Amino acid sequence: MPDFDVVDLEPADHPEPGETAPDFTRPLVGDEYWEDRSLSELAAGGRVVLVFTPMDGSFLARYIWDELVERGWEAVDATVVGVTISTPYDHKRFVDERNLPFDLFSDPGNGVAEAYGVAHDLDGMTGVSEPRPAVFVVDGDRTVEHAWVASEWPEFPDYDALEDVLGLEE
Repeated sequence: MPDFDVVDLEPADHPEPGETAPDFTRPLVGDEYWEDRSLSELAAGGRVVLVFTPMDGSFLARYIWDELVERGWEAVDATVVGVTISTPYDHKRFVDERNLPFDLFSDPGNGVAEAYGVAHDLDGMTGVSEPRPAVFVVDGDRTVEHAWVASEWPEFPDYDALEDVLGLEE
């Protein structure tokens, strides 16, 4: 594993448990096609787990999604979806290459991450930002049940704690 400098991130002003998660509509990319979908549409079907990651080609995105697949999160009683700045075309390749059982929202302008307070400006790249790693569990009314947001770079979610929130059995 390559060495990385750990960087403390500024505090995030994100939705907290009990607050309403911001609604949004973006292309939702799956293994067959993509279409505009809103968070409120997904939430109408029950609990949603929003997984924010950096762009698809990043090691953090690969590791986070590989871990969720390995842990069997497709069996969670919720809709698990990703959110990042990658285009629908990039998402399609990423989903296919990694054989992901999850759909990914495409947000090239990073507006969703900004609305959730998890946008991260990339060092040395003026005007370029992407989401910092974050996970929000929202109920059918878009009420945030759980929020985890990275406070340093790189940082991975506490998967065990999230599985407790989601009621996954070992």
